[in-house]
Amino acid sequence: MSAMTNKGTAVVTLPGDTQILITREFDAPRHLVYRAWTTPELIKRWWGADRAEVTHVEVDLRVGGKWRYVAVAHEGGFEFAFHGEYREVVTNERLVSTEVFEGAPDAAALNTLTLTERDGRTTLTTLVEHTSQEHRDAHINSGMEGGMQEAMDHLEEVARSLEL
Repeated sequence: MSAMTNKGTAVVTLPGDTQILITREFDAPRHLVYRAWTTPELIKRWWGADRAEVTHVEVDLRVGGKWRYVAVAHEGGFEFAFHGEYREVVTNERLVSTEVFEGAPDAAALNTLTLTERDGRTTLTTLVEHTSQEHRDAHINSGMEGGMQEAMDHLEEVARSLEL
């Protein structure tokens, strides 16, 4: 296992008027990135980034199964939550699910997560598809990128820790 990490290296692009594309390489095999992404006790270790404590994680990892994450912000102490439903589950390769920020329930998105591995390194891509450009822009302007970069850094740390 190399000592190289990829801190803050997620790339965010806007391929379409309603889309956000996130790409990030991890120094970990994809089965470990997938495990860290889908296991409740592991999600609690990375999803809140440096900004929140994740207090509750539900994952029913099957087509039609639901997921929900609840966190409390370090700054301000307010609780926030996201939930969705799995539409497609291909272990270690692909997850398609809806995502709803409970503070803006009308702005649901469809997320497609794809994991590819080469030489023990994993490339994660997430395509977020909103129902309108207004919702996509609100997502981008929410400050999501800073927290997402931190969360991806923690996700890599968690996935790498599973190799030990």
